Amino acid sequence: MVRRYQRLLVAFYVITDALLAAWAFVLAYVIRFESGQIPITKGSYPELDAYLNVVPFVALLTPLAFQFQGVYRVRRGRSRVDDFFGVLVGSILAVVFSIGTTLYVQAYYLSPELKASGAFEVSRLVWVIFLTLNVTFTYASREAVRELLERRWRAGIGLKRILIAGAGDLGRMVADRMLQHRELGYQVVGFVDDRAGGDHIGYRGLPLLGTLAEVAEVAHAERVDRLYVALPMEEHAKLLDLMEITSREYIDVKVVPDLLQFIALRASLEDLDGLPVINMNDVPLQGFNAWVKRGLDITLSIAAIVLLAIPFAIIAALVKWTSPGPIFYRQERMGLDGRAFTVYKFRSMYHGAEETTGPIWAHDNDPRATPVGRWLRRLDLDELPQFWNVLAGEMSIVGPRPERPFFVQQFKHRIPQYMLRHKVKAGITGWAQVNGWRGNTSLEKRIEYDLYYIENWSVTLDLKIMWLTLVRGLFQRGVAY
Repeated sequence: MVRRYQRLLVAFYVITDALLAAWAFVLAYVIRFESGQIPITKGSYPELDAYLNVVPFVALLTPLAFQFQGVYRVRRGRSRVDDFFGVLVGSILAVVFSIGTTLYVQAYYLSPELKASGAFEVSRLVWVIFLTLNVTFTYASREAVRELLERRWRAGIGLKRILIAGAGDLGRMVADRMLQHRELGYQVVGFVDDRAGGDHIGYRGLPLLGTLAEVAEVAHAERVDRLYVALPMEEHAKLLDLMEITSREYIDVKVVPDLLQFIALRASLEDLDGLPVINMNDVPLQGFNAWVKRGLDITLSIAAIVLLAIPFAIIAALVKWTSPGPIFYRQERMGLDGRAFTVYKFRSMYHGAEETTGPIWAHDNDPRATPVGRWLRRLDLDELPQFWNVLAGEMSIVGPRPERPFFVQQFKHRIPQYMLRHKVKAGITGWAQVNGWRGNTSLEKRIEYDLYYIENWSVTLDLKIMWLTLVRGLFQRGVAY
C-alpha cells in the first residue's frame, strides 16, 4: 500500500511538474518579449512558434532532472527547506539538460533552413526567467498538496488506522517511521504484545492494547485497517497464529522482517525470477547518478586546478624553500570497494617523519609538522593536490575521507559497519567533516555521518557540503587526515 501510494503521488508530481515547466517556459517568453517590460537591445524579435518547439523538451527533461536529483524520493526527516533546494537544483539541472539537448538537435538534426530561422534558439534571459518561475510554481504546487493532505488527515478523512504487533525495538521503529511520515495518512492506534507492563506502555503516547492472542478483539474495538507484524526473530513462530487469526478478519497484514540490526544503508527488494530478495545495503549513487556525480567532479576539479594554479605554485615554493625533501607527500589510502590508491598532498611534515614512529594519526601541534606545514594543515591547504586524484577518478570532491589501509584493518574489526563507507568514492571533504567530526574525534560519529551521506546522496547535498566546506573552513580549526 505504501509503495502504491508513493507511486500514485510520484506519478501526480511528474505530470504536474511537466505541465508547470511547459507553462513556465511559455510565460517566460511572454514576460521577455510580449510584456514590454524588457527592451530588446539586439537581434530580431523571435516568434512564439520557435519557442514552442522547445516546450516538449523542457516538459520531458524537467521531471527527468528532478528524478536524478532525488526530488521524487520520500526521505525521513525531509523538511520544506530540503524540498525547496531539491526543486531549485533540479530546475537548474533541467535548464542545463534542455540547453544541451537543444544545442545537440540544432547541430545534428536541423536543416540549414530551420537553423537560419532561429528554431531552437532560446534567449539566455528566457532561461533565467524560466528557472525562477519553475522553482516558484513547482515548490508552490508541492506546498499546496502538502497542505491539502494534512488538512484532510487532521479532519480524519482518508486515514488508515494501524495496529502494530510487537512493542519491542522493531515495533517502535515502525511507529517512529509512521509518526515521521504523517503524509502517508496513517494513524497508529497502539501495540499488541505478549510482554506487558514496564516501558512497553505509552511509547510516544501509543498504548499497549492487549496480547497477540487478542488481536482480533483489539482490531474490532479500534476499527483497525492494517496490522504491521514487527516481532523479533525468536517470536516469529507466533506469526503463523497471527496469520490464522487475521485471515478471518478484514485486515491487511504487513510483515516487517527483523533484519534491521544488519541493515546500515537503505534496504530494497529485488526480484530473482519471481523470488523476492532483500538487498540489505542499497545506495542511490549508482548508474546514471554515478555519471552525474563524476561529471560534476571532472568539471569542478578542472576549474579548481586552473583557478588555483598560482596558489599551488606559491605553496609548492614555500614547502621546498622551508624544509628539505619532496614537495608532494604520497600515501596509500583505501577508496571505492576497498581498492587502494595513492593520495597526493603538499608535504606538511619533515621528510621521513614516520620512519621511527610508524603509522600514527596526526594531531594539533604535532612536532613532526614544519612551520609552513602547520599553517597548511590548519587551513586544509595541504589537501589541494587531491583534485588530481579527483580528476583521475580515484576520489570525488565529496565523500567519506579516505583512510590508510593500516588503520582500516584495525577499525573494521572494532567499529560495526565501518567498511560500508567504501561503497562510494572517498572525498576531499564530506558530511562528517563539515559537521565537525574530523581529526581525532569520535570514529563512531564519523561513520554515522558517512553512512547518512551515502544513503541520502543527491547533487543538492554535494553542493551543500561544498558550500559548508568553504564557509566553515574559514573558521574551524583541526586536522584533516
